[in-house]
Amino acid sequence: MKIIIPMAGMGKRMRPHTLTTPKPLIPIAGKPIVEHLVKEVATTLTEPIEVIAFVIGNFGEKVEKQLLNIAKKFGAEGKIFYQDEALGTAHAIFCAQEIMTGKIVVAFADTLFKANFNIKNNSDGSIWVKQVDNPSAFGVVKVDKDNIIQEFIEKPKSFVSDLAIIGIYYFKDGEKLKTEIDELIQARKMVNGEYQLTDVLQSLTKKGSRFSAVQVDDWFDCGNKNATVSTNLNLLKIQGGNFISSKSKVKNAVIIPPCYIADDVEINNAVVGPFVSLEKGAVIHSSIIRNSIIQRFAILENTNITNSMIGAYAQIKGKLDEFSLSDYSVIE
Repeated sequence: MKIIIPMAGMGKRMRPHTLTTPKPLIPIAGKPIVEHLVKEVATTLTEPIEVIAFVIGNFGEKVEKQLLNIAKKFGAEGKIFYQDEALGTAHAIFCAQEIMTGKIVVAFADTLFKANFNIKNNSDGSIWVKQVDNPSAFGVVKVDKDNIIQEFIEKPKSFVSDLAIIGIYYFKDGEKLKTEIDELIQARKMVNGEYQLTDVLQSLTKKGSRFSAVQVDDWFDCGNKNATVSTNLNLLKIQGGNFISSKSKVKNAVIIPPCYIADDVEINNAVVGPFVSLEKGAVIHSSIIRNSIIQRFAILENTNITNSMIGAYAQIKGKLDEFSLSDYSVIE
């Protein structure tokens, strides 16, 4: 089994946090977003993961090394491919055409999920979906009585289905997918200047491929600050309890679960939690922190914050508010 993770986007909706860190590598609940994603995909597989291919932009050697290490954690070979121009979802997948053989999972790195199923080989592939209240905001699928997808509809204006595509796909035959994308690109069939995966799926369906819709239990968004803080809350809630590193220093503090507290964190005269993630080296003095993500080596003193994302090495002193603060910023 191979996994392709397209993640070359610039993460504009997550700025300022993506100015220094690609969105899929922003840590929440103790792990980078993309590592949470691979872990959940792995739980649905009945076969070992051979290769994890990351399709990225020019993120630099340090990021590439971090991604390869994530693949190694799952016993897989990591490979890096580049999408130099934003030409759509199908094009992003095609950038990894070198490994598109056999069984593959495509998992876009801007969404997380929880599922309780295993992939079955009784169709040509599976598409992860979630029942939603506002299907007009999503690409949706229409299924028959056997849960086989009959049609793909992008942001329907009138109701046809409430099963939204969440961005995770399984294909039994990677070569067939590669050929279909290649034909789309050769024909220059674009929508708003991009090659769309939904067009590929629709074409494969018309040619006789059978894709089943599999429903996930939960679907979490990491598209902007509020959504990411909410996802951190949900992941901590699922994990339950507190994780407090033995290398942290906690003195005269109350830690309200669930929280994640990494190595070398210092907490003095503070109340932390619930739903707080403190990354390596963060310092919390005389403060109250709730429902927030505090990145590595940030310093918070005499402050009271909630629903916030604080960047690495940032500092806040003597403030009470809700923040989305970039790396190295200072508010006093």
